Amino acid sequence: MNRLLRRCAALLAIAVALALASCGDSDPEPSSSAASTTATTAAERQLGPAFGSMDDLPGVLTTAPPWPANAGKLQLRLREIGLPALTAEGQVVHTHQHLDLFVDGEAVPVAPDIGVAADSSFISPLHTHQPEPGEPPDGILHVESPTETSYTLGQVFAVWGVRLDEKCIGGTCAGDGTQLRMWVNGEPFEADPTRLILLEHQQIVIAYGTEAQMPKDVAATYDWEAAGL
Repeated sequence: MNRLLRRCAALLAIAVALALASCGDSDPEPSSSAASTTATTAAERQLGPAFGSMDDLPGVLTTAPPWPANAGKLQLRLREIGLPALTAEGQVVHTHQHLDLFVDGEAVPVAPDIGVAADSSFISPLHTHQPEPGEPPDGILHVESPTETSYTLGQVFAVWGVRLDEKCIGGTCAGDGTQLRMWVNGEPFEADPTRLILLEHQQIVIAYGTEAQMPKDVAATYDWEAAGL
């Protein structure tokens, strides 16, 4: 319970931080919740609280990739991190981000149906969808919340049940010549990756491996128009 209270407090801190930051902005108020979370230079500098250790989350994976959607203990994880199990996708906040993962120089798929119950009876505000028939997983994260709330990348991985922190992703941890690095919109992100606040149309790249295994051409954008988003 103490862990749940801490994580709930962390979510509140994200909302307060964003509200305080917006007080000094002279731009007019955006006309919609989607517009209010659009990535800007100022907004990208905002960080949420570090998620902390995910090792005790129910069903968390500390294994090598690929990682499945991992729905078996999803509802327990949602309770642990204070997120609702929704009967339908929320409509108050609706944004999308694209996530590319690389481990040891190889692309790792972002599983479809992250945050979706195995029997489709509930869905998390943070989730992925099934691709079109015959298509590979698209790596698109969907934030569809019934309340005006900010979310972090750490919460996405907690919903997925795949360990993420400053050094580790899944069962791979930096050290002995390997590293864990992240880029957002083509720019290096030097903070704890779990602290990234999710904003509309971010292109996120996470890579684990040696220096030689790091991606040579880091994607700075994603073709949102082609995705219909």
